[in-house]
Amino acid sequence: MIKGVIFDLDGVILSTDEYHYQAWKKLADRLKIPFDREKNNLLRGVSRMESLEIVLGGRKFSDEQKAEFAAEKNETYRALLSEMTPDDVSDDVRNTIKAVKSRGIKTAIGSSSKNTKFILERVGMIDEFDAIADGNDIKKSKPDPEVFLVAAERINLSPSECFVIEDALAGIDAASAGGFVPIAIGDAVKHPAAFKTIKRLSDILTIIDDK
Repeated sequence: MIKGVIFDLDGVILSTDEYHYQAWKKLADRLKIPFDREKNNLLRGVSRMESLEIVLGGRKFSDEQKAEFAAEKNETYRALLSEMTPDDVSDDVRNTIKAVKSRGIKTAIGSSSKNTKFILERVGMIDEFDAIADGNDIKKSKPDPEVFLVAAERINLSPSECFVIEDALAGIDAASAGGFVPIAIGDAVKHPAAFKTIKRLSDILTIIDDK
């Protein structure tokens, strides 16, 4: 029986993909490294430092330089995020979360982003979930299931009792590896391990009621 739903943040609750792209693009352009949206898609669900390695494409820099690059990207990204408001969250998302909770089902966020709480505060959703697990809580990013395992522990449920809603292939890999029930949205619908696929978040309600 499903007793909890763990949501990824980017691409599920709201979309900050464009902000990520703009921030990485600005850094790549400064370093004169080719970077486009196709390459940006490889960064979805991946930690900041792992994303940086993909952006750098094997080019050699010191650990100190890499730390500076990552900080530079994050500063640009947070500046873009500061423009977000509650209007950036759709009615479909807000109504779905309320409907899930009204069914007595616990909710959590499982995101590799270290900016998760900052983003949720900007859009007025920091108190909408029973638990939040993010990049500050883990050592391994997706496709490792650590962030989902932390989220499940915080809502006192086992993985098999939780849906995980993900839009990234690495996220579906992580959910599957952790013993969760993976639900795919967006690009992740291509993943064969997805238990179900949805076109919009509110479609999860039918799956919950049928489960």
